[in-house]
Amino acid sequence: MRTDATTRRRGVGQAVLDRIVADARAAGVTRLLLETGTGPMFDAAHRLYARNGFAPCRPFAGYVATDFNRFLSLAL
Repeated sequence: MRTDATTRRRGVGQAVLDRIVADARAAGVTRLLLETGTGPMFDAAHRLYARNGFAPCRPFAGYVATDFNRFLSLAL
């Protein structure tokens, strides 16, 4: 996900992530996995995910690890 530049730093990304986590829990999901990019453009996303308990994990679902992606997981 990416927040539009005009609405960044207003909690929009956190609100979207909160909804994803809440819906996943309500559906009985026990773990969330995500793949994201690397580099300065993704620093804010990495901080958001870390603040919310996401931790590095191995690639999943056929993804291949490269220098340009990261894999994160959150136990629910």
